[in-house]
Amino acid sequence: MNTTHRCPTVEEYREILKKHSLKATPQRLAVHEAMSELGHASADMVTETIKAKGTAKVTLASVYNILTHMAMLGVYNYRLSSNNKMYFDVNTFKHIHLYDKENHIFKDVVDDELVSIIESYLGRKRFKGYKIEGIDIQIIGRPTRKKYFA
Repeated sequence: MNTTHRCPTVEEYREILKKHSLKATPQRLAVHEAMSELGHASADMVTETIKAKGTAKVTLASVYNILTHMAMLGVYNYRLSSNNKMYFDVNTFKHIHLYDKENHIFKDVVDDELVSIIESYLGRKRFKGYKIEGIDIQIIGRPTRKKYFA
C-alpha cells in the first residue's frame, strides 16, 4: 500500500476541475486552499477561514455546496460528527480517524498495517444480504484530563 498521502496541489485541483468541466472560480480555489490548510473541516470553518483571509467572497451555503460537490467527485471525503455536523476531509486514502467527541475534531491515524489487518479480517466475513463496498474505521475518544505536578 502506498504510504505517501497528500492533498491535491492547486495545480492538480485545477486539473480535476477541468476534467469535470468545472471552472476554477475564486470561490472553488479559496475553498480548496482553506481545506488544504485545515485538513478536516465543516463548511462554517472553511467559510470563516476564507473570510479571515479575504481571498474570495463566499457564503456558507456556497461553501457547503462546493464541499459537497467535491466530495461527490471524490476530491474530498466527508464524515458526520456526533453533533450532526458534516466534516470534510482532504485525505481520500485509506486511513483511520480519531474523533474527539468533546471538541468535534477529527485527526488522521495513518497506520497502513492496521488498516490492512482489519480489511483482511473483515474481508473474510459475510454479512447476509449485503455486499461490502468499503470499510471506514473511526476511533472515538476524548482528551485526557490528567494534570501533572512538579
